[in-house]
Amino acid sequence: MPDTATTPPRFTHLISDCDGVLIDSEAVALQALLELLGPRLPNLPEGVTLQGLIEPRLGQRLVPLMQDIYKELGLPQLPADEIMAIGNAVDAACDAQLRAVPGVAQALAAIPLPKAVASNSVSARVLSALERTNMAQLFDKRVFTPDLVGHAKPHPGVYLAAAAAFGVPPSQCLVLEDSVTGVTAAVAAGMTVLGFIGGGHIAAGQEERLKAAGAHVVFSDMASLPALVAAVMDTAAV
Repeated sequence: MPDTATTPPRFTHLISDCDGVLIDSEAVALQALLELLGPRLPNLPEGVTLQGLIEPRLGQRLVPLMQDIYKELGLPQLPADEIMAIGNAVDAACDAQLRAVPGVAQALAAIPLPKAVASNSVSARVLSALERTNMAQLFDKRVFTPDLVGHAKPHPGVYLAAAAAFGVPPSQCLVLEDSVTGVTAAVAAGMTVLGFIGGGHIAAGQEERLKAAGAHVVFSDMASLPALVAAVMDTAAV
């Protein structure tokens, strides 16, 4: 066992995704996309459902999400202005029904690590959501998004930027993620991921998908997060 008086802890910082981990918005986004894309995709192949096409892609930016769906179906891509209109409608629905994931603020407050947010949303929306749900003080405006960093998940850029801002190696960061896209990004950054499957949007099989993408452990109840983080930190110190 290492000498804890001279060996620094392996994990010193916590980085969280926003949508689906802090803000319970992915279920709202899913429902909005079902309503918006349903009329545009009325004749799906037998055995294919629109929900089944969307759910595994939640966590992606809207443009690649829709491009992937239309490519899988062998259909022409929608015009850019139509995709933008769909994106604006999804954002409006999420903003109107904004709510925190139950128990997340209390769980994060109980974890004595500096924290940041790394999201595929835009910085203004993330900061607004944190303010409206009274979580901004937990992160001290440390928000990293594609419009600030230049890369979207699954590229690791937002996570690498967060570690650089903290001044620590990526290996010292624990990450909270709910999507394969996000887990892929954090693992590529060299971070350890705790996968969350307690959001309202989680589909069957998500635990296996997150583990396959590289999540270290998967949990479903935010009340268990402080003890889970403590256990991971204790194990890493051994």
